[in-house]
Amino acid sequence: MKWKQGATMALFLLVTLRLSWAKVEEENPDYWRSQARETLQSALDRKLNTNVAKNILFFLGDGMGVTTYTAARILKGQLQNQSGEDTVMTMDTFPHVGLAKTYSVDFQIPDSAATATAYLCGVKTNLNVIGVNAAARNGVCRTQKGNEVTSILKWAKDAGKSVGVVTTTRVQHATPATTYAHSASRKWYSDADMPDSAKKDGCTDIASQLIKNIDIDVIIGGGRKYMTPRGTKDPEYPWDFSSRGKRRDGRNLIQEWQSMKTGKVAHYVWNKTDFDAVDPETTNYLMALFEPGDLQYEADRDPILDPSIVETTEKAIRILQKNPKGFFLLVEGGRIDQAHHAGQAYMALHEAIAFDKAIAKGLELTKDEETLTIVTADHSQPLTFNGFPFRGQSILGKSPLWATDMLPYTTLMYGNGPGNKIINGKRPDIRNVTTKSKDYIQFSAVPMKSTTHSGEDVAVLARGPMAHLFSGVQEQNYIAHAMAYAACVGTDMRHCQSESLPPLGHSTFSTDWNGSGVVQASAALISGLLSLILVLTVLM
Repeated sequence: MKWKQGATMALFLLVTLRLSWAKVEEENPDYWRSQARETLQSALDRKLNTNVAKNILFFLGDGMGVTTYTAARILKGQLQNQSGEDTVMTMDTFPHVGLAKTYSVDFQIPDSAATATAYLCGVKTNLNVIGVNAAARNGVCRTQKGNEVTSILKWAKDAGKSVGVVTTTRVQHATPATTYAHSASRKWYSDADMPDSAKKDGCTDIASQLIKNIDIDVIIGGGRKYMTPRGTKDPEYPWDFSSRGKRRDGRNLIQEWQSMKTGKVAHYVWNKTDFDAVDPETTNYLMALFEPGDLQYEADRDPILDPSIVETTEKAIRILQKNPKGFFLLVEGGRIDQAHHAGQAYMALHEAIAFDKAIAKGLELTKDEETLTIVTADHSQPLTFNGFPFRGQSILGKSPLWATDMLPYTTLMYGNGPGNKIINGKRPDIRNVTTKSKDYIQFSAVPMKSTTHSGEDVAVLARGPMAHLFSGVQEQNYIAHAMAYAACVGTDMRHCQSESLPPLGHSTFSTDWNGSGVVQASAALISGLLSLILVLTVLM
Protein backbone atom coordinates (compact mmCIF):
# COMPACT_ATOMS: atom_id res chain seq x y z
CA MET A 1 0.00 0.00 0.00
CA LYS A 2 2.82 2.40 0.91
CA TRP A 3 4.49 1.67 -2.42
CA LYS A 4 1.26 2.42 -4.30
CA GLN A 5 0.90 5.73 -2.46
CA GLY A 6 4.50 6.61 -3.21
CA ALA A 7 4.09 5.71 -6.89
CA THR A 8 0.95 7.84 -7.09
CA MET A 9 2.72 10.81 -5.55
CA ALA A 10 5.71 10.35 -7.86
CA LEU A 11 3.41 10.23 -10.88
CA PHE A 12 1.62 13.39 -9.68
CA LEU A 13 4.90 15.27 -9.31
CA LEU A 14 6.15 14.10 -12.69
CA VAL A 15 2.95 15.12 -14.42
CA THR A 16 2.92 18.48 -12.66
CA LEU A 17 6.48 19.20 -13.76
CA ARG A 18 5.75 18.08 -17.29
CA LEU A 19 2.59 20.14 -17.83
CA SER A 20 4.66 23.23 -18.57
CA TRP A 21 6.07 21.40 -21.63
CA ALA A 22 2.67 20.87 -23.25
CA LYS A 23 1.61 22.86 -26.30
CA VAL A 24 -0.09 26.06 -25.17
CA GLU A 25 -3.01 25.69 -27.59
CA GLU A 26 -3.82 22.24 -26.20
CA GLU A 27 -4.71 23.82 -22.86
CA ASN A 28 -7.53 25.69 -24.56
CA PRO A 29 -10.66 23.51 -24.91
CA ASP A 30 -11.59 25.31 -28.12
CA TYR A 31 -8.53 23.77 -29.75
CA TRP A 32 -9.97 20.30 -29.30
CA ARG A 33 -13.53 21.34 -30.12
CA SER A 34 -12.47 22.99 -33.37
CA GLN A 35 -10.39 19.98 -34.36
CA ALA A 36 -13.28 17.63 -33.65
CA ARG A 37 -15.74 19.78 -35.64
CA GLU A 38 -13.45 19.71 -38.68
CA THR A 39 -13.13 15.96 -38.44
CA LEU A 40 -16.88 15.55 -38.00
CA GLN A 41 -17.63 17.74 -41.02
CA SER A 42 -15.17 15.75 -43.10
CA ALA A 43 -17.02 12.57 -42.15
CA LEU A 44 -20.41 14.13 -42.91
CA ASP A 45 -19.22 15.32 -46.33
CA ARG A 46 -17.86 11.92 -47.29
CA LYS A 47 -19.67 10.20 -50.16
CA LEU A 48 -19.56 6.45 -50.65
CA ASN A 49 -17.57 5.36 -53.68
CA THR A 50 -19.56 2.57 -55.31
CA ASN A 51 -17.55 2.33 -58.51
CA VAL A 52 -16.17 -0.95 -59.77
CA ALA A 53 -12.52 -1.09 -58.74
CA LYS A 54 -10.30 -1.17 -61.79
CA ASN A 55 -7.21 -1.69 -59.63
CA ILE A 56 -6.52 -3.28 -56.25
CA LEU A 57 -3.53 -2.16 -54.20
CA PHE A 58 -3.15 -4.52 -51.26
CA PHE A 59 -0.60 -3.48 -48.63
CA LEU A 60 0.23 -6.14 -46.03
CA GLY A 61 2.32 -5.25 -42.98
CA ASP A 62 3.54 -8.59 -41.68
CA GLY A 63 3.28 -8.57 -37.88
CA MET A 64 2.04 -4.97 -37.91
CA GLY A 65 -0.43 -5.11 -35.05
CA VAL A 66 -2.09 -2.01 -33.63
CA THR A 67 0.70 -1.47 -31.07
CA THR A 68 3.29 -1.50 -33.85
CA TYR A 69 1.11 0.85 -35.90
CA THR A 70 0.81 3.32 -33.02
CA ALA A 71 4.48 3.16 -32.06
CA ALA A 72 5.54 3.65 -35.70
CA ARG A 73 3.32 6.73 -35.93
CA ILE A 74 5.04 8.25 -32.89
CA LEU A 75 8.53 7.38 -34.15
CA LYS A 76 7.74 8.86 -37.57
CA GLY A 77 6.87 12.18 -35.92
CA GLN A 78 9.87 12.09 -33.61
CA LEU A 79 12.19 11.53 -36.56
CA GLN A 80 10.78 14.83 -37.84
CA ASN A 81 11.52 16.58 -34.50
CA GLN A 82 7.88 16.46 -33.43
CA SER A 83 6.38 14.94 -30.29
CA GLY A 84 4.99 12.12 -32.43
CA GLU A 85 1.68 11.25 -30.82
CA ASP A 86 -0.39 13.48 -33.10
CA THR A 87 1.58 12.69 -36.23
CA VAL A 88 -0.53 11.58 -39.18
CA MET A 89 0.58 8.43 -40.98
CA THR A 90 -0.54 7.88 -44.55
CA MET A 91 -2.49 4.93 -43.19
CA ASP A 92 -4.34 7.28 -40.84
CA THR A 93 -5.97 9.04 -43.81
CA PHE A 94 -7.96 5.98 -44.86
CA PRO A 95 -11.63 6.76 -44.16
CA HIS A 96 -12.90 3.22 -43.61
CA VAL A 97 -11.51 1.06 -40.81
CA GLY A 98 -12.43 -2.37 -39.52
CA LEU A 99 -10.98 -5.27 -37.58
CA ALA A 100 -10.15 -8.78 -38.75
CA LYS A 101 -10.13 -11.91 -36.60
CA THR A 102 -6.87 -13.70 -37.30
CA TYR A 103 -7.22 -17.15 -35.71
CA SER A 104 -6.58 -20.16 -37.92
CA VAL A 105 -8.69 -23.31 -38.08
CA ASP A 106 -6.40 -25.18 -35.69
CA PHE A 107 -4.78 -22.46 -33.53
CA GLN A 108 -5.93 -19.39 -31.60
CA ILE A 109 -2.82 -17.55 -32.76
CA PRO A 110 -1.92 -17.97 -36.43
CA ASP A 111 1.15 -17.80 -38.63
CA SER A 112 1.64 -15.90 -41.89
CA ALA A 113 0.78 -18.92 -44.02
CA ALA A 114 -2.67 -19.54 -42.55
CA THR A 115 -3.52 -15.84 -42.51
CA ALA A 116 -2.35 -15.27 -46.09
CA THR A 117 -4.57 -18.12 -47.26
CA ALA A 118 -7.46 -16.41 -45.47
CA TYR A 119 -7.11 -12.84 -46.79
CA LEU A 120 -5.85 -13.83 -50.26
CA CYS A 121 -7.80 -17.02 -51.00
CA GLY A 122 -10.90 -16.36 -48.92
CA VAL A 123 -10.62 -19.58 -46.90
CA LYS A 124 -9.32 -20.11 -43.38
CA THR A 125 -6.89 -22.97 -42.99
CA ASN A 126 -4.31 -24.59 -40.72
CA LEU A 127 -0.97 -23.37 -39.47
CA ASN A 128 2.03 -23.60 -41.86
CA VAL A 129 0.13 -24.47 -45.05
CA ILE A 130 -0.37 -22.14 -48.01
CA GLY A 131 -2.99 -22.09 -50.74
CA VAL A 132 -4.83 -25.15 -49.42
CA ASN A 133 -7.90 -25.55 -47.24
CA ALA A 134 -8.08 -26.91 -43.71
CA ALA A 135 -8.38 -30.50 -44.89
CA ALA A 136 -4.65 -30.35 -45.67
CA ARG A 137 -2.13 -31.23 -42.96
CA ASN A 138 1.16 -29.53 -42.27
CA GLY A 139 3.98 -31.33 -44.07
CA VAL A 140 1.80 -34.15 -45.42
CA CYS A 141 1.92 -33.96 -49.20
CA ARG A 142 -0.87 -36.42 -49.90
CA THR A 143 -3.37 -34.20 -48.03
CA GLN A 144 -2.58 -31.34 -50.38
CA LYS A 145 -4.06 -32.99 -53.46
CA GLY A 146 -7.61 -31.89 -54.16
CA ASN A 147 -7.58 -29.28 -51.38
CA GLU A 148 -5.95 -26.44 -53.31
CA VAL A 149 -7.56 -22.98 -53.21
CA THR A 150 -6.71 -20.10 -55.55
CA SER A 151 -5.94 -16.50 -54.64
CA ILE A 152 -7.33 -13.14 -55.66
CA LEU A 153 -4.14 -12.60 -57.66
CA LYS A 154 -5.19 -15.50 -59.90
CA TRP A 155 -8.78 -14.28 -60.04
CA ALA A 156 -7.51 -10.90 -61.20
CA LYS A 157 -5.23 -12.47 -63.81
CA ASP A 158 -8.09 -14.60 -65.10
CA ALA A 159 -10.13 -11.40 -65.46
CA GLY A 160 -7.47 -9.93 -67.74
CA LYS A 161 -5.74 -7.72 -65.23
CA SER A 162 -1.99 -7.44 -64.76
CA VAL A 163 -0.70 -8.77 -61.45
CA GLY A 164 2.35 -8.33 -59.30
CA VAL A 165 4.04 -9.10 -56.00
CA VAL A 166 6.42 -6.82 -54.12
CA THR A 167 7.96 -7.93 -50.82
CA THR A 168 10.88 -7.18 -48.53
CA THR A 169 11.28 -10.91 -47.84
CA ARG A 170 12.14 -13.74 -50.22
CA VAL A 171 9.43 -14.11 -52.86
CA GLN A 172 8.96 -17.72 -51.75
CA HIS A 173 8.03 -16.65 -48.22
CA ALA A 174 4.58 -17.38 -46.84
CA THR A 175 2.77 -14.15 -47.75
CA PRO A 176 3.92 -13.71 -51.36
CA ALA A 177 3.91 -17.47 -51.97
CA THR A 178 0.22 -17.73 -51.16
CA THR A 179 -0.62 -15.57 -54.16
CA TYR A 180 0.58 -18.32 -56.52
CA ALA A 181 1.49 -21.57 -54.72
CA HIS A 182 -0.19 -24.53 -53.07
CA SER A 183 1.92 -26.30 -50.49
CA ALA A 184 1.41 -28.52 -47.46
CA SER A 185 4.41 -26.75 -45.96
CA ARG A 186 5.35 -23.09 -46.13
CA LYS A 187 9.00 -24.15 -45.69
CA TRP A 188 9.30 -26.01 -49.00
CA TYR A 189 11.05 -23.02 -50.59
CA SER A 190 13.08 -25.18 -53.00
CA ASP A 191 13.23 -28.88 -53.72
CA ALA A 192 16.19 -29.10 -51.32
CA ASP A 193 13.82 -28.14 -48.49
CA MET A 194 11.39 -30.98 -49.22
CA PRO A 195 11.45 -34.51 -47.81
CA ASP A 196 11.84 -37.28 -50.37
CA SER A 197 8.41 -38.64 -49.43
CA ALA A 198 6.75 -35.38 -50.50
CA LYS A 199 8.53 -35.45 -53.85
CA LYS A 200 7.50 -39.06 -54.40
CA ASP A 201 3.90 -38.14 -53.64
CA GLY A 202 4.02 -35.53 -56.40
CA CYS A 203 4.36 -32.26 -54.48
CA THR A 204 6.55 -29.50 -55.89
CA ASP A 205 8.51 -26.75 -54.20
CA ILE A 206 7.29 -23.17 -53.94
CA ALA A 207 10.01 -21.63 -56.14
CA SER A 208 9.13 -23.89 -59.06
CA GLN A 209 5.46 -22.96 -58.70
CA LEU A 210 6.41 -19.29 -58.92
CA ILE A 211 7.18 -19.59 -62.62
CA LYS A 212 4.58 -22.25 -63.43
CA ASN A 213 1.22 -21.67 -61.78
CA ILE A 214 0.36 -18.08 -62.78
CA ASP A 215 1.77 -15.72 -65.37
CA ILE A 216 2.81 -13.01 -62.89
CA ASP A 217 3.83 -9.75 -64.53
CA VAL A 218 5.97 -8.29 -61.76
CA ILE A 219 7.91 -10.22 -59.12
CA ILE A 220 10.09 -8.17 -56.75
CA GLY A 221 11.81 -9.29 -53.57
CA GLY A 222 14.57 -11.67 -52.55
CA GLY A 223 15.14 -15.41 -52.81
CA ARG A 224 17.76 -15.95 -55.54
CA LYS A 225 19.26 -19.03 -53.91
CA TYR A 226 16.04 -21.02 -54.21
CA MET A 227 15.99 -20.46 -57.97
CA THR A 228 19.40 -21.82 -59.00
CA PRO A 229 21.22 -25.20 -58.94
CA ARG A 230 23.08 -26.28 -55.85
CA GLY A 231 26.44 -24.57 -55.53
CA THR A 232 25.72 -21.78 -58.02
CA LYS A 233 27.70 -18.74 -56.92
CA ASP A 234 25.63 -15.73 -56.02
CA PRO A 235 26.41 -12.72 -58.24
CA GLU A 236 26.56 -10.37 -55.25
CA TYR A 237 28.18 -12.63 -52.65
CA PRO A 238 30.23 -15.14 -54.70
CA TRP A 239 32.38 -16.26 -51.76
CA ASP A 240 29.50 -16.77 -49.33
CA PHE A 241 28.58 -20.45 -49.37
CA SER A 242 25.27 -19.85 -47.57
CA SER A 243 24.19 -17.58 -50.45
CA ARG A 244 24.80 -20.15 -53.18
CA GLY A 245 22.09 -21.96 -55.10
CA LYS A 246 20.20 -24.68 -53.26
CA ARG A 247 18.31 -26.62 -55.90
CA ARG A 248 19.12 -30.33 -56.15
CA ASP A 249 17.19 -30.91 -59.38
CA GLY A 250 19.71 -28.87 -61.38
CA ARG A 251 17.09 -26.43 -62.64
CA ASN A 252 17.82 -22.74 -63.08
CA LEU A 253 14.39 -21.23 -62.64
CA ILE A 254 15.59 -17.74 -63.51
CA GLN A 255 16.77 -18.91 -66.93
CA GLU A 256 13.58 -20.92 -67.39
CA TRP A 257 11.51 -17.82 -66.59
CA GLN A 258 13.49 -15.82 -69.14
CA SER A 259 13.01 -18.44 -71.85
CA MET A 260 9.27 -18.51 -71.15
CA LYS A 261 9.08 -14.79 -71.94
CA THR A 262 10.53 -15.00 -75.44
CA GLY A 263 8.95 -12.35 -77.63
CA LYS A 264 8.09 -10.17 -74.64
CA VAL A 265 10.09 -7.37 -73.04
CA ALA A 266 11.07 -9.23 -69.87
CA HIS A 267 13.85 -8.19 -67.51
CA TYR A 268 15.58 -10.13 -64.75
CA VAL A 269 17.66 -7.92 -62.43
CA TRP A 270 19.45 -8.46 -59.14
CA ASN A 271 20.96 -5.03 -58.43
CA LYS A 272 19.75 -1.45 -58.16
CA THR A 273 21.67 -0.21 -61.20
CA ASP A 274 19.91 -2.63 -63.54
CA PHE A 275 16.62 -2.11 -61.69
CA ASP A 276 16.79 1.65 -62.20
CA ALA A 277 17.46 1.08 -65.90
CA VAL A 278 14.21 -0.84 -66.38
CA ASP A 279 11.78 1.35 -68.33
CA PRO A 280 8.22 0.69 -67.07
CA GLU A 281 6.71 2.05 -70.28
CA THR A 282 8.33 -0.63 -72.45
CA THR A 283 8.48 -3.51 -69.94
CA ASN A 284 6.01 -6.38 -69.99
CA TYR A 285 7.57 -8.53 -67.27
CA LEU A 286 9.99 -7.91 -64.43
CA MET A 287 11.64 -10.33 -62.02
CA ALA A 288 13.88 -8.52 -59.53
CA LEU A 289 15.58 -10.62 -56.85
CA PHE A 290 17.90 -8.40 -54.81
CA GLU A 291 19.17 -10.90 -52.23
CA PRO A 292 19.81 -14.65 -51.89
CA GLY A 293 17.23 -14.63 -49.09
CA ASP A 294 15.31 -11.76 -47.51
CA LEU A 295 16.10 -8.14 -48.33
CA GLN A 296 18.15 -5.89 -46.06
CA TYR A 297 16.39 -4.17 -43.18
CA GLU A 298 15.51 -0.57 -43.96
CA ALA A 299 17.88 0.61 -41.22
CA ASP A 300 20.73 -1.37 -42.82
CA ARG A 301 19.88 -0.73 -46.46
CA ASP A 302 22.49 0.95 -48.63
CA PRO A 303 20.46 3.31 -50.87
CA ILE A 304 23.13 3.07 -53.55
CA LEU A 305 22.99 -0.72 -53.73
CA ASP A 306 19.44 -1.62 -52.71
CA PRO A 307 16.13 -0.01 -53.75
CA SER A 308 13.64 0.92 -51.05
CA ILE A 309 10.13 -0.50 -50.78
CA VAL A 310 8.95 2.88 -52.07
CA GLU A 311 11.04 2.47 -55.23
CA THR A 312 9.98 -1.14 -55.82
CA THR A 313 6.32 -0.25 -55.28
CA GLU A 314 6.54 2.60 -57.76
CA LYS A 315 8.25 0.49 -60.41
CA ALA A 316 5.66 -2.25 -60.05
CA ILE A 317 2.70 0.12 -60.34
CA ARG A 318 4.13 1.92 -63.37
CA ILE A 319 4.57 -1.41 -65.17
CA LEU A 320 1.19 -2.83 -64.20
CA GLN A 321 -0.95 0.27 -64.75
CA LYS A 322 -0.42 0.18 -68.53
CA ASN A 323 -3.06 -2.53 -68.70
CA PRO A 324 -6.40 -0.88 -69.57
CA LYS A 325 -8.16 -3.66 -67.62
CA GLY A 326 -6.36 -2.66 -64.43
CA PHE A 327 -4.14 -4.54 -62.01
CA PHE A 328 -3.78 -6.32 -58.67
CA LEU A 329 -0.62 -5.69 -56.65
CA LEU A 330 0.40 -7.15 -53.31
CA VAL A 331 2.99 -5.08 -51.44
CA GLU A 332 4.33 -6.73 -48.29
CA GLY A 333 6.35 -5.06 -45.58
CA GLY A 334 7.57 -8.48 -44.54
CA ARG A 335 10.47 -7.63 -42.29
CA ILE A 336 8.37 -5.80 -39.70
CA ASP A 337 7.56 -9.25 -38.40
CA GLN A 338 11.11 -10.56 -38.62
CA ALA A 339 12.47 -7.64 -36.60
CA HIS A 340 9.85 -8.28 -33.94
CA HIS A 341 10.82 -11.95 -33.82
CA ALA A 342 14.34 -10.79 -32.98
CA GLY A 343 13.02 -8.48 -30.25
CA GLN A 344 14.28 -5.39 -32.05
CA ALA A 345 11.59 -2.73 -31.87
CA TYR A 346 13.83 -0.11 -33.49
CA MET A 347 14.17 -2.20 -36.65
CA ALA A 348 10.49 -3.15 -36.72
CA LEU A 349 9.29 0.44 -36.42
CA HIS A 350 11.63 1.69 -39.13
CA GLU A 351 10.31 -1.08 -41.39
CA ALA A 352 6.75 0.07 -40.64
CA ILE A 353 7.59 3.69 -41.43
CA ALA A 354 9.13 2.67 -44.76
CA PHE A 355 5.99 0.62 -45.42
CA ASP A 356 3.83 3.70 -44.77
CA LYS A 357 5.92 5.66 -47.28
CA ALA A 358 5.25 2.95 -49.87
CA ILE A 359 1.53 3.35 -49.22
CA ALA A 360 1.89 7.08 -49.84
CA LYS A 361 3.62 6.38 -53.14
CA GLY A 362 0.85 4.01 -54.13
CA LEU A 363 -1.79 6.66 -53.49
CA GLU A 364 0.24 9.21 -55.41
CA LEU A 365 0.36 7.01 -58.51
CA THR A 366 -3.30 5.94 -58.53
CA LYS A 367 -6.76 7.49 -58.32
CA ASP A 368 -9.26 6.84 -55.54
CA GLU A 369 -12.07 6.83 -58.10
CA GLU A 370 -10.81 3.59 -59.65
CA THR A 371 -8.33 2.04 -57.20
CA LEU A 372 -9.31 0.12 -54.08
CA THR A 373 -6.42 0.39 -51.62
CA ILE A 374 -6.32 -1.87 -48.58
CA VAL A 375 -3.84 -1.81 -45.69
CA THR A 376 -3.84 -4.54 -43.07
CA ALA A 377 -1.69 -6.94 -41.11
CA ASP A 378 -1.73 -10.71 -41.15
CA HIS A 379 -1.29 -11.01 -37.37
CA SER A 380 0.18 -9.09 -34.48
CA GLN A 381 3.27 -9.47 -32.30
CA PRO A 382 3.53 -9.54 -28.46
CA LEU A 383 4.72 -5.93 -28.28
CA THR A 384 3.48 -3.82 -25.34
CA PHE A 385 3.39 -0.04 -24.99
CA ASN A 386 3.45 0.90 -21.30
CA GLY A 387 4.80 2.94 -18.40
CA PHE A 388 3.23 6.46 -18.49
CA PRO A 389 5.85 8.08 -20.74
CA PHE A 390 5.60 11.85 -21.15
CA ARG A 391 4.28 13.48 -24.32
CA GLY A 392 7.14 13.64 -26.78
CA GLN A 393 9.30 11.16 -24.91
CA SER A 394 11.17 8.82 -27.23
CA ILE A 395 9.07 5.81 -28.11
CA LEU A 396 12.29 3.81 -27.88
CA GLY A 397 13.16 5.27 -24.49
CA LYS A 398 12.48 4.39 -20.85
CA SER A 399 9.47 4.97 -18.63
CA PRO A 400 9.91 7.82 -16.12
CA LEU A 401 8.41 5.52 -13.49
CA TRP A 402 10.60 2.72 -12.23
CA ALA A 403 9.44 -0.73 -11.24
CA THR A 404 9.20 -2.17 -7.71
CA ASP A 405 12.72 -3.56 -8.08
CA MET A 406 13.87 0.08 -8.34
CA LEU A 407 15.08 -0.39 -11.91
CA PRO A 408 13.93 1.40 -15.08
CA TYR A 409 12.24 -0.30 -18.01
CA THR A 410 11.57 0.61 -21.64
CA THR A 411 8.28 1.94 -22.94
CA LEU A 412 8.20 -0.89 -25.49
CA MET A 413 8.63 -4.48 -24.31
CA TYR A 414 7.68 -7.97 -25.46
CA GLY A 415 5.53 -10.62 -23.83
CA ASN A 416 8.06 -13.23 -24.91
CA GLY A 417 11.23 -13.33 -26.98
CA PRO A 418 15.02 -13.25 -26.82
CA GLY A 419 15.14 -10.20 -24.52
CA ASN A 420 14.56 -12.04 -21.25
CA LYS A 421 17.88 -11.60 -19.43
CA ILE A 422 17.12 -12.20 -15.77
CA ILE A 423 20.31 -13.04 -13.89
CA ASN A 424 20.17 -14.23 -10.27
CA GLY A 425 16.52 -13.23 -10.19
CA LYS A 426 17.15 -9.65 -11.28
CA ARG A 427 16.46 -7.71 -14.43
CA PRO A 428 19.38 -5.95 -16.09
CA ASP A 429 20.03 -2.39 -14.96
CA ILE A 430 19.56 -0.22 -18.06
CA ARG A 431 20.11 3.18 -16.46
CA ASN A 432 23.30 3.66 -18.45
CA VAL A 433 22.17 1.68 -21.52
CA THR A 434 21.16 3.37 -24.77
CA THR A 435 17.84 1.78 -25.69
CA LYS A 436 17.39 3.79 -28.89
CA SER A 437 20.00 1.97 -30.98
CA LYS A 438 19.07 -0.36 -33.81
CA ASP A 439 20.80 -3.31 -32.13
CA TYR A 440 19.04 -2.98 -28.79
CA ILE A 441 16.83 -5.93 -27.87
CA GLN A 442 13.82 -5.00 -25.73
CA PHE A 443 13.17 -6.90 -22.52
CA SER A 444 10.70 -9.79 -22.73
CA ALA A 445 8.72 -11.39 -19.92
CA VAL A 446 9.20 -14.97 -21.11
CA PRO A 447 12.47 -16.33 -22.55
CA MET A 448 12.18 -17.49 -26.17
CA LYS A 449 14.72 -17.64 -28.98
CA SER A 450 12.17 -15.81 -31.13
CA THR A 451 8.91 -14.10 -30.24
CA THR A 452 5.70 -15.90 -30.99
CA HIS A 453 2.89 -14.05 -32.69
CA SER A 454 -0.04 -12.62 -30.77
CA GLY A 455 -3.71 -13.24 -31.42
CA GLU A 456 -5.58 -9.95 -31.16
CA ASP A 457 -7.58 -8.61 -34.10
CA VAL A 458 -5.73 -6.54 -36.68
CA ALA A 459 -6.79 -3.29 -38.31
CA VAL A 460 -8.12 -3.22 -41.88
CA LEU A 461 -7.97 0.20 -43.54
CA ALA A 462 -9.60 0.93 -46.89
CA ARG A 463 -10.17 3.70 -49.42
CA GLY A 464 -11.46 3.79 -52.98
CA PRO A 465 -14.29 1.86 -54.64
CA MET A 466 -16.46 -0.06 -52.16
CA ALA A 467 -14.07 0.69 -49.30
CA HIS A 468 -17.04 0.86 -46.93
CA LEU A 469 -17.33 -2.93 -47.21
CA PHE A 470 -14.30 -3.23 -44.96
CA SER A 471 -15.88 -1.61 -41.89
CA GLY A 472 -16.86 -3.63 -38.84
CA VAL A 473 -15.39 -6.72 -37.21
CA GLN A 474 -15.01 -9.51 -39.74
CA GLU A 475 -13.38 -12.87 -40.20
CA GLN A 476 -10.05 -12.43 -41.96
CA ASN A 477 -11.08 -14.51 -44.97
CA TYR A 478 -13.85 -11.98 -45.69
CA ILE A 479 -11.21 -9.58 -47.03
CA ALA A 480 -10.56 -11.58 -50.20
CA HIS A 481 -14.27 -11.81 -51.00
CA ALA A 482 -14.89 -8.10 -50.43
CA MET A 483 -11.95 -7.15 -52.66
CA ALA A 484 -13.13 -9.53 -55.37
CA TYR A 485 -16.67 -8.16 -55.21
CA ALA A 486 -15.43 -4.58 -55.48
CA ALA A 487 -13.31 -5.36 -58.56
CA CYS A 488 -15.63 -7.91 -60.22
CA VAL A 489 -13.07 -10.70 -60.21
CA GLY A 490 -13.64 -14.28 -59.15
CA THR A 491 -17.10 -15.82 -59.12
CA ASP A 492 -19.22 -13.05 -57.58
CA MET A 493 -19.95 -10.64 -60.43
CA ARG A 494 -23.03 -8.93 -59.00
CA HIS A 495 -21.38 -5.55 -58.52
CA CYS A 496 -20.06 -5.51 -62.07
CA GLN A 497 -23.44 -6.45 -63.51
CA SER A 498 -25.29 -3.77 -61.57
CA GLU A 499 -22.78 -1.09 -62.62
CA SER A 500 -22.25 -1.96 -66.26
CA LEU A 501 -25.26 -3.91 -67.44
CA PRO A 502 -25.81 -2.94 -71.11
CA PRO A 503 -29.14 -1.31 -72.05
CA LEU A 504 -31.83 -3.81 -73.00
CA GLY A 505 -32.20 -4.21 -76.73
CA HIS A 506 -28.58 -3.32 -77.47
CA SER A 507 -25.53 -5.57 -77.69
CA THR A 508 -22.40 -4.08 -76.19
CA PHE A 509 -19.13 -5.92 -76.75
CA SER A 510 -15.67 -4.77 -75.80
CA THR A 511 -12.35 -6.31 -76.65
CA ASP A 512 -10.85 -7.79 -73.49
CA TRP A 513 -7.10 -7.35 -72.90
CA ASN A 514 -6.70 -11.12 -72.89
CA GLY A 515 -9.48 -11.92 -75.34
CA SER A 516 -12.23 -12.82 -72.88
CA GLY A 517 -14.28 -9.62 -73.07
CA VAL A 518 -16.84 -11.05 -75.50
CA VAL A 519 -17.64 -13.88 -73.12
CA GLN A 520 -18.02 -11.52 -70.15
CA ALA A 521 -20.21 -9.09 -72.12
CA SER A 522 -22.39 -11.95 -73.35
CA ALA A 523 -22.80 -13.22 -69.80
CA ALA A 524 -23.85 -9.77 -68.64
CA LEU A 525 -26.38 -9.46 -71.49
CA ILE A 526 -27.87 -12.88 -70.78
CA SER A 527 -28.16 -11.99 -67.09
CA GLY A 528 -30.03 -8.82 -68.00
CA LEU A 529 -32.44 -10.67 -70.29
CA LEU A 530 -33.16 -13.26 -67.59
CA SER A 531 -33.89 -10.45 -65.13
CA LEU A 532 -36.37 -8.90 -67.62
CA ILE A 533 -38.11 -12.24 -68.15
CA LEU A 534 -38.41 -12.66 -64.37
CA VAL A 535 -39.97 -9.19 -64.02
CA LEU A 536 -42.45 -9.82 -66.86
CA THR A 537 -43.38 -13.17 -65.32
CA VAL A 538 -44.15 -11.55 -61.97
CA LEU A 539 -46.21 -8.78 -63.62
CA MET A 540 -48.25 -11.32 -65.61
